[in-house]
Amino acid sequence: MQNQKLQISNKTFHSRLILGTGKYSSNTMMQEAHEVSGTQMVTVAIRRIDLKAPPQESMLSYINQDKIALLPNTAACFTVKEAVQTAQLAREALKTNWIKLEVIGDPKTLFPDVAATLEAAKILIDEGFVVLPYVLDDPVACQKLEAIGCQAVMPLAAPIGSGLGIRNPYNLKIILEQVSVPVIVDAGVGCPSDAARAMELGCSALLMNTAIAGANDPVKMALAMRQAVEAGRNGFEAGRIAKKLYANASSPMEGVIQP
Repeated sequence: MQNQKLQISNKTFHSRLILGTGKYSSNTMMQEAHEVSGTQMVTVAIRRIDLKAPPQESMLSYINQDKIALLPNTAACFTVKEAVQTAQLAREALKTNWIKLEVIGDPKTLFPDVAATLEAAKILIDEGFVVLPYVLDDPVACQKLEAIGCQAVMPLAAPIGSGLGIRNPYNLKIILEQVSVPVIVDAGVGCPSDAARAMELGCSALLMNTAIAGANDPVKMALAMRQAVEAGRNGFEAGRIAKKLYANASSPMEGVIQP
């Protein structure tokens, strides 16, 4: 049985794994990782790519846009003005109104500035963007972002690139209970078991970059992450058994042959 499809705004995806495009040793390595992962959407840091580069040198040439949708992001933006202008540039350059919104509040932790994210999101939504905001694992912030019209929320699991895994599964569970838009875990996943755990909680999808691009074998890790996301989602949809303190015999005790 196949997993239920992921619906974000007006687009439907079979894959629940979204990948980044940075930190790979080469564009060819990135392309191979994308292919084996089965991803149907990748993020592109619009401020970190040369939009005027010739095709043979452009990272964008290594993304199969017939199969993979581009999700430009506002990485490295620290103010509302920077984020809004970067989103506008991305829409013009890449011909998409989808944007992963990042407004960073602290350069050391790369935690988002929640107030600025809310302000920028409101401006962009009013301009017709489909906004997917990077945010803390804060249920209140996620509710506010949904209320103003964000089509998904993207709470971090741990700091960007840290590989610490799911630091606060309880906050994620509260977010999942309190918002109705897709919840996409963004940042902090380090290994396949982290990915499976996030999906088992009921998260809609995962976005990751460093865990794959920084692995000793990015292509093999991309495959492992794909399998983990699929397994975790299947486990969530199947419904796990309740936890119990004491043993519960697998076979019924009634009708046991007596000595």
